[in-house]
Amino acid sequence: MDAVHQEQFAEVDKLRSELLSSVTRSVPPPRETDRPEVLTRIESVILGMVATLSRDEAPVLVLPNRSNWANISFDSEVGLQMNAVSLVTIRSDCPMSVTKFAHIFKILSIIYKLVQSNSYATKRDIYYNDTQLFGSQRTVDCIVDDISCLLKVPRRSLHVLATSRGFLCGDLSYLEEDGTKVNCFTGLAVAVSSNVAGIKNIVSSAKFVIIVEKDATFQRLVDDDFCSKLSPCIMITGKGFPDVNSRLMVRKLWDTLHIPIFALVDADPHGIEIMCIYKYGSVSMSFEAHHLTVPSVMWLGLLPSDLQRLRVPQDMLIPLTQGDESKLGSLLRRPYLASQPSWQKEMDLMRQNKVKAEIQSLSAIGPDFLSSVYLPNKLRYGGWI
Repeated sequence: MDAVHQEQFAEVDKLRSELLSSVTRSVPPPRETDRPEVLTRIESVILGMVATLSRDEAPVLVLPNRSNWANISFDSEVGLQMNAVSLVTIRSDCPMSVTKFAHIFKILSIIYKLVQSNSYATKRDIYYNDTQLFGSQRTVDCIVDDISCLLKVPRRSLHVLATSRGFLCGDLSYLEEDGTKVNCFTGLAVAVSSNVAGIKNIVSSAKFVIIVEKDATFQRLVDDDFCSKLSPCIMITGKGFPDVNSRLMVRKLWDTLHIPIFALVDADPHGIEIMCIYKYGSVSMSFEAHHLTVPSVMWLGLLPSDLQRLRVPQDMLIPLTQGDESKLGSLLRRPYLASQPSWQKEMDLMRQNKVKAEIQSLSAIGPDFLSSVYLPNKLRYGGWI
């Protein structure tokens, strides 16, 4: 056995150990907050504002800073978690923050009515409730997450849904909360549910799940009938940086099926960051880490070392930009990389060679190389098929 194969088998053994360990140590997400409790927490915020006004003082809201790494701790079983050391003050008497203060209370009132009536609305519905006040959809998206963080309540418990960007395909069927049966066996991509928490009766004989970074790669694998040709499996894409529903769906599959979860991303800093979001979470959503992270996610490809090993044509390799090198340095400083020496090795190789490549670069070797050679060999070495 040559040195390359010995190293690959050693990596496979490590991946197997990681998987078995992470499944054994997996921490179940906390239960959803029930409706009376959500209403009580909103009422507590309002009563606090009333008490402040009664003292002839300007109401103030204090929120954890969702963009500050100082607020973040790392737990290998959960991922990035918020500690709320750094806070943001939203004052009603300050020109800089009064608009945000108004946005928060407007959306709080909408959420209260939704929870009280046991009905749901999308973030887009909320935006169109008063487009002049909110100005943009992004404003609503950020405020809903701020409220979720303020109340320490998952967004789904606020009865606010988001339109999904992601798609699924493969050996999977389930029931939506309204009883609609979804069948992903058809060979066609199915949109990820906008209410993942309501999914039930999941049925699958899949051996593994593959998270595919890009929609173009996902669609190519769907067209190649990858999910049925090789081994029963499930594929999901969040079309780049994943939306919350795509992350919730991956977590749901992991909690329900207890099968390996692999990531297929570009061999570039942004692809690695996307994989890390699925595995460890993001700073801005760290307050919901227990619901969103999947610590068992494994890096299947495209590896920087694959570019040399497979002799990917030089004209398919892209020089790293200054932004790429900055992103790579930022990733290497993140707390979770200390527990991933093999990832560090790959990232150091990328930095040393100063090149990156997209998954589509494998098509230069052969039009169906990804689905017929690359992925089957990777999965066979691991004993997953």
